[in-house]
Amino acid sequence: MRQAFRTALVTGASSGIGESFARELAARGADLVIVARRVDRLDALARELVERYRVAVEVIAADLTDPDDRDEVERRLRHDPVELLVNNAGYGAFGPFAESPLGEQLREIDLNVNALVRLTHAVLPGMLARGRGGVLNVSSMSGFAPSPGSATYGATKAYVASFSESLHAEVVGRGVHVTALCPGFTRTDETHEPNPLWLRRDDVARAGLDAVELGRALCVPGLQYKAAMPALKMLPRPLLRAAASRLWKQAADSQ
Repeated sequence: MRQAFRTALVTGASSGIGESFARELAARGADLVIVARRVDRLDALARELVERYRVAVEVIAADLTDPDDRDEVERRLRHDPVELLVNNAGYGAFGPFAESPLGEQLREIDLNVNALVRLTHAVLPGMLARGRGGVLNVSSMSGFAPSPGSATYGATKAYVASFSESLHAEVVGRGVHVTALCPGFTRTDETHEPNPLWLRRDDVARAGLDAVELGRALCVPGLQYKAAMPALKMLPRPLLRAAASRLWKQAADSQ
């Protein structure tokens, strides 16, 4: 059964796919809580959405790797519930793991995994008690294949996909939808020339929101990536590793 969400909290909402989530949700009539580090961008986005769509928009300036900021968002979710949580905040560092600062890798895990798990845990019990709600977790196609050059990022996205699919199975039939959104290469701005390999962020956000409304466990936007998904599951892992290694070397040599 399709579920329309009347209130939503979106993390990483100041730019990229997160901004597209906020715009699409406002267009669908949802009141919003938008979360990100850059309060100036959040305030500008909030003003625009209120004026254009006549929805309520609350701004929370928070760095989800900061325990105090994260606690504030968790408290907001527990004490003033929303019907949809969009765990979009995340980032990836590119480069050889052995040559990258450990702190950067740990911060990536903290944001992409720890914050996502904590916020999900903050909303899910209440949603189940009410028999209504949704959680949309942004994963990536990189979670289904080896990711040399972005090993930590790929591993975090594999966690998000597995975590979300498992939660989907736990809550199915109880009125709560949990969905993993797994896009491929996505333009975080709209200034680049069209490229068949790259997805538009608005299309990704729209596909993810449609999927969680419909109660789907996984959403892979774009025909090109839907077609690639079976190959990622069926190809022998040594072949996938070899192909990923070649791509990584080509990317590293081009820098």
